[in-house]
Amino acid sequence: MTVFKPSRREMMKLAAMAPAFALPALGAATGARAQLGAPAGANATHFRFTLGEARLTILSDGYFSIPPTGLGVNADPAEVSAFLERHYLPTDESYSHTNHLLIETGEAVVLVDVGSGSRFMPTTGRLIANMQAAGIDPASVTHVVITHAHPDHIWGIRDDFDEPLFPDAEYIIGAAEHAHWLQDDLVNKVAPEDQQFVLGAVNSLTLDGVEWRLLEDGDEVTPGVRMIATPGHTPGHMSVMLDSGGKQVIALGDAMSHAYTNFTHPEWFNGFDADGEQTVATRMRLLDMAATDRIAILGYHFPFPGVGHVLREGDSWRFLPALWQFEG
Repeated sequence: MTVFKPSRREMMKLAAMAPAFALPALGAATGARAQLGAPAGANATHFRFTLGEARLTILSDGYFSIPPTGLGVNADPAEVSAFLERHYLPTDESYSHTNHLLIETGEAVVLVDVGSGSRFMPTTGRLIANMQAAGIDPASVTHVVITHAHPDHIWGIRDDFDEPLFPDAEYIIGAAEHAHWLQDDLVNKVAPEDQQFVLGAVNSLTLDGVEWRLLEDGDEVTPGVRMIATPGHTPGHMSVMLDSGGKQVIALGDAMSHAYTNFTHPEWFNGFDADGEQTVATRMRLLDMAATDRIAILGYHFPFPGVGHVLREGDSWRFLPALWQFEG
């Protein structure tokens, strides 16, 4: 088992690459005085709710912290820093949650993304343990959908013995995303510090025992669950739309990765977005659709459990966390 333990230089590279989002960590910048401390014991591993006739569970794969220097790379750094302080967020660290959607509709059990496994950050790779804590048998998963092939979304596809974690599931990814990472000699077309990410994607997409069903925009995974093309963060990034009983929710993947900047400043993009302008165009389309049609959204890197709504405010938007409900 190899755990990715980045050096300072690699951490700075990650900050320019990985999504920058989150709540501050303990001991963060002075402006984040409302920061909550870590719990004395274990925290929540999952969150359940219903949508129409579907049963949904948000499962955590853990978290990771990186410097926030990759956030809003097309904006004035001073403006970005001021925005973070104003929103009680640290200016020296980004604390990222990882929220997976599990959909149960009839006989189908659909898992969106598989997390990091044991090969990325030491604080991630908790998906399987948290599924079991939630009483969900990994063997019950019938469909695995990958939004894109970045480490925290696909490296958890295999166990420590290089066997698929969901051997009986059907594996699904967007055709353009699959083609991008498996293009000839991509590893030698990127910067040396990016090569590990290409190799990780290729190794995941070519895992023995996994056959991929490649889908396009609008294609169904299973009745009521379909793919939406949301390119920009990666060339073939896809989000997942559930429609049940006249209600809808979109698992955004990393099409939107920050619960504050992406809404107030949708024109900002991150250093890890493959195409910044396309990322912004995709985000604006998603925001408009979710606000106009009152569609719930799930942000993979939003504060757990990451489910809420989009409120239009003039030329910008605001994320409204959904109201939790207890059993009657």
